[in-house]
Amino acid sequence: MKQISILGCGWLGMPLAKHLLQNGYSIKGSTTTETKLEILKNEGISPFLISLKANELPRNSNAFLENSEVLIINIPPGLRGNSGENFVAKMENFIPFIEKSSVKKVLFVSSTSVYADVNQVVTEETVPNPETESGKQLLISENLLLNNSNFQSTILRFGGLIGEDRHPINFLAGRNNIENPQAPINLIHQQDCIEIIQKIIEKEVWNTVLNAVAPFHPTRKRYYTEKALELNLLPPQFNENQASVGKTVSSNKLITVLNYEFKNLG
Repeated sequence: MKQISILGCGWLGMPLAKHLLQNGYSIKGSTTTETKLEILKNEGISPFLISLKANELPRNSNAFLENSEVLIINIPPGLRGNSGENFVAKMENFIPFIEKSSVKKVLFVSSTSVYADVNQVVTEETVPNPETESGKQLLISENLLLNNSNFQSTILRFGGLIGEDRHPINFLAGRNNIENPQAPINLIHQQDCIEIIQKIIEKEVWNTVLNAVAPFHPTRKRYYTEKALELNLLPPQFNENQASVGKTVSSNKLITVLNYEFKNLG
């Protein structure tokens, strides 16, 4: 039975852990919330309290990584707004623990925010040019892992995450003056995220970068208007007076390499 450590058992990590358990893997999972340890344990996940910090070494890391061949890093940068978080420093503190562990393969959950809004199709061959602080620190962290010879890494760049309990329309409904009405959407459903990660592990797809976005790119105005009406919500109103900026993220490489068919297009 292959053992996998999942750093970050939150909105995506928790159902991912449960899915991998059901498919025969042994799972160690981390949380930053002490009260969640019992929840993880009750699901059959070996629980660890781990909080990465920029100014100190993370506790419990050795035991968390022990005897695992694969590590999934799935923690948000936490850089929204005026946050002074240093995600890169957190990763720099954690990587030495990976280097001296049994882990030989690392899957890093990143974001398509590493690409600039260039009003064109972007692929894994497109040179990243992040415009946000979050995107900048994710890109640096990606390279720290890819350039480390102690283990193999695959970078998985997800688009906007959606699920049964999570959708942007719940935030946008009824709002006015929404920007970029003609920009394409780049979303991916939680179910697809989980199945893609499982396929990467099963097919041993390492030392690469993959975009993971459903191949469905209507304009923001069309998509969110239709989604609001579908859910009996008040459609958002868009600002048509400024030029829209965005990008269409291609997942053709992932579809080919993994022979993957997306289950949910939004």
